[in-house]
Amino acid sequence: MPKEILINAEPQERRVAIVADGKLDEFYIERPQDKTIVGNIYKGRIDAVLPSIGGAFVDIGLPKKGFLYLSEIEYSFDVLESDNPPAVEQQQQQQHNKRRGGRHNKHHSGKSASTLLGSIKKGQEILVQVVKESFGNKGPRLSCHIGVAGRFLVLMPQEPLIGVSRRLVDVAERKRLRQVLSEIKDKEKVGFIVRTAAAGKTQQELLKDANFLIRHWRKMEQAIASTPAPALVHEEYDLIFRTIRDSFNDEVSKIIVDSRNEFFRLQRFMRTFMSSPGRKIEFYRGIDLFADKDMERQVNKMFEPTVYLNSKAYIIIEPTEGLVVIDVNSGGFKNKNLNQEDTAFKVNCEAALEVAHQLKLRDLGGIIVIDFIDMMKEHHRREVLKTLETALSKGGAKYDLLGISKFGLVEMTRERVHNTVQTLSYQICPYCQGRGRVKSAVTVAIRAFKDMKKRLKEVPAAEVNITVNPAVIDEMMKSKNTLAFIERKFRTRINLISNPAAHVEEIKFS
Repeated sequence: MPKEILINAEPQERRVAIVADGKLDEFYIERPQDKTIVGNIYKGRIDAVLPSIGGAFVDIGLPKKGFLYLSEIEYSFDVLESDNPPAVEQQQQQQHNKRRGGRHNKHHSGKSASTLLGSIKKGQEILVQVVKESFGNKGPRLSCHIGVAGRFLVLMPQEPLIGVSRRLVDVAERKRLRQVLSEIKDKEKVGFIVRTAAAGKTQQELLKDANFLIRHWRKMEQAIASTPAPALVHEEYDLIFRTIRDSFNDEVSKIIVDSRNEFFRLQRFMRTFMSSPGRKIEFYRGIDLFADKDMERQVNKMFEPTVYLNSKAYIIIEPTEGLVVIDVNSGGFKNKNLNQEDTAFKVNCEAALEVAHQLKLRDLGGIIVIDFIDMMKEHHRREVLKTLETALSKGGAKYDLLGISKFGLVEMTRERVHNTVQTLSYQICPYCQGRGRVKSAVTVAIRAFKDMKKRLKEVPAAEVNITVNPAVIDEMMKSKNTLAFIERKFRTRINLISNPAAHVEEIKFS
């Protein structure tokens, strides 16, 4: 299916949409103040060692300390303290060589944890790469398995091995790719991971990418040797360059960008990696690229909880702090030729495809629970799970999928590396504080009466002013007998003051 990459570049933000047959397939946003640090390489300094959780906090020069597992630490010390140029094995294999249900394999040393802890001291320098953004109060997740990603390859500076992405299944092609890189591997004493995009590429294209990465690493070695920690020694590409590097392939028929500066910058960048990219880059001369391509509407729908399917069934997506809940509903689906079981099966299969698409589009991660419509037949449940699994495998991110219960419940986890688009675009509602609900005017009126009696009992007063939202006053005025009773009992006068700007839950006495 042909794809287009649409780039909207403004001073305040950059947006990239990958569109397949007119449908928004992937969406990314980056703002100067929220620029990602995933992929950055730092020369850090151990700030604290935590034996109880098998890790350490590392100062990399950012406000929040990064966290590094103990099982990855020894290798980096060996590198920095040896006579050889500082280098570490690649980390981005876990990002670019995705495999279903795969988990990050940490580097395990021959030393025991207690022996290793004894050799790690606060203040020691260490080379790390950011593999996960900060979330909430947590700092960035770090790794000593460092990799430098190119167009077709990921350079592994310290590990002279060649790995091939498991998504490249053709045996003959895998063998050819290994042979192409064997000579440069032996000569430079470095390793490579062959990315999926390398399939079908010529020897010249692959060697060009490899040589570019090696030259870049040699410059990085000099910075590592001469720069005191903490320091940034390699900064990952910005959103536009990163998208072109990772997503530009033969399926992409056109790249459309609405900024003249970005258009020329992108041309220069692509000439570094590709032979003749000019014919695929187009400068958009219209007024609003995203609106004219119907992307603005589709982007706005990303933030809505309800997603309608072609059959008029729908799914509801509700992210919470701890997990994401997705509910499948038959909605307006109608087919007189299907019974209840077959209807549920058909809707669930359609929903499984859309769930996988929405998880990728919204970049939702963590624990995810999907509530499909109940199906009685076991082979229907297996088929729905298989449909979901196949769709998820095309999404890129690592995931772990459990079975489906007889009630239609599926539990899964999905890798989350970056902050979601929703996190970058929205803030917690200052009115409801993220609860999604506020107390009713009746509830607040009752609370006001209780607070009033408590206040007058503790601090008697001849007159009390109470300022509340107009809706609350309306409810309080419906209980004039209660007001009169309080005035008589406490020998006071109560003045109700309306403030339209007041929060409906706010009660102010004076």
